[in-house]
Amino acid sequence: MQPNNLKRQDDMYTQQDDTPFDAVFAIEEGLRKLGLTGLARVHANLTTDQLYDEALQRKEVSLTADRAMVALTGQHTGRSPNDKYVVRDEKNTNEIAWGKVNQPYEPAAFEGIKHRITEYLKGREIFVQDLYAGAQPEYRLPVRIITTTAWHNLFARNMFIRPTLEQLAQEHTPAFTLIHVPEFMADPAVDKTCSEAFVMVDFTQGLALIGGTSYAGEIKKTIFTVMNYILPAKGVLPMHASANHGPQGDVTVFFGLSGTGKTTLSAESSRTLIGDDEHGWSDNAVFNFEGGCYAKVINLSPQQEPEIYAASTRYGTVLENVVVDPTTRKVNFNDGSLTENTRACYPIDFIPNASPTGLGGLPKNIVMLTCDAYGVLPPISKLTADQAMYHFLSGYTARVAGTEKGVTEPQATFSACFGAPFMPRAPEVYAQLLGEKISRHKVDCWLVNTGWSGGGYGVGKRMPINVTRTLLRAALSGEMAKGQFVADGMFGLKIPQNCEGVPADILTPRAMWQDKNAYDTAARKVIALFAKNFEKFGGKTDSGITLAAIG
Repeated sequence: MQPNNLKRQDDMYTQQDDTPFDAVFAIEEGLRKLGLTGLARVHANLTTDQLYDEALQRKEVSLTADRAMVALTGQHTGRSPNDKYVVRDEKNTNEIAWGKVNQPYEPAAFEGIKHRITEYLKGREIFVQDLYAGAQPEYRLPVRIITTTAWHNLFARNMFIRPTLEQLAQEHTPAFTLIHVPEFMADPAVDKTCSEAFVMVDFTQGLALIGGTSYAGEIKKTIFTVMNYILPAKGVLPMHASANHGPQGDVTVFFGLSGTGKTTLSAESSRTLIGDDEHGWSDNAVFNFEGGCYAKVINLSPQQEPEIYAASTRYGTVLENVVVDPTTRKVNFNDGSLTENTRACYPIDFIPNASPTGLGGLPKNIVMLTCDAYGVLPPISKLTADQAMYHFLSGYTARVAGTEKGVTEPQATFSACFGAPFMPRAPEVYAQLLGEKISRHKVDCWLVNTGWSGGGYGVGKRMPINVTRTLLRAALSGEMAKGQFVADGMFGLKIPQNCEGVPADILTPRAMWQDKNAYDTAARKVIALFAKNFEKFGGKTDSGITLAAIG
């Protein structure tokens, strides 16, 4: 029960019944400093049950037969990369890699749109969650997520680390605040934006503004961007990577772009999941930035991915843009009619073998994942430290072109550090940190292709997930490193000659192609793509990485 002196706030705030008065007062003061006054109601740090009630009452969502929450995001079913801006000021002007990814935005314009948002919110209800990003206490960032919808607030509650009531009362002072108002549209003529959608970050002020898009991934990736800006100055490498550890505590980090298997391969039942997407590598630990998972669930199978399937079909999970049968309320994970980018957001403890702390030791292995739709890269190869740096800076994957009739040519994607859209600093800053840590801790590095074999998309077949898992188990156990390797003639990679449980031909991609000349042609094309992409790093990397370059 709240004390009598809180009567003044009873009509203004809803919160958990046992929320300390100090925490409520701190929220009120923080909102006032942001200019958020005259609000109709503030729903502060509501529980999952309370947010379900609010979202259903407002008809924001529907439920599946398993009582998972289903939200539709309208025209934006993925990130809006052309609508991301960073406020440029005297403090950060020499720290940010300005360009297409980090578009500079004037402080005065930011203040203008901020003022219009605070005016818009007068007389309206908002939802507030006070959370943490970063499981290692020394590098933990207290964040405040403010949304106009209950379901986005539940997304944030699932996605980040939830403080205890004691932490809320005694130590949680937001260092960064994010305001998400999806129904508020920018005016490109006034705001100098590319469209009505916007994702704006002011690192100096500690504030992000998101509007014009309901896609919840923008919330997650904005906080990731903040961590990627803050941590390198502290000697911590932020990573777009999943991580797990074995029974003996050996940590593996999995770098990879969307669709390469980060979530699937790190959620291995015989190992403990540290996290599925975003981590930091400090001097003594690998730590999760998040307290939840944001899994891609198109074609999700209970046979192939039982842990993720179970987590995606239960109360408390937020499903984005999945298709549900209107009568049975059963989810059809194979239906991509709304988008191929269907998602499930759930607390990490929904995965049975997840780490309760989000912390692991120093890495023993690094795995760089690619889904090569050209079908020319080996399913696994061992990398030297310089090769690992080269592939980290390249961040390669190749996806199928899409569903348009007659289009079967793969599309190569290069994303520096396996996460260029979220990296405010120059890629070389992160690469230098990675190289130092690989050298200091003598980490084994691997390149794993989860894409096609025996031919490119339309000719070959996707690498069976059981084969990838068998290869990874051999690599992570140390058994593969004891065997013999042969140099690949095209890419300069070291390929294992054998692996128990895997046919030998699968290990060498050229052997799997019926038309060897076609393989050579496709491989040379991919080599040329690597070389062209790496031209932008000319003179910015040391000689060892340059010599390790493909092509």
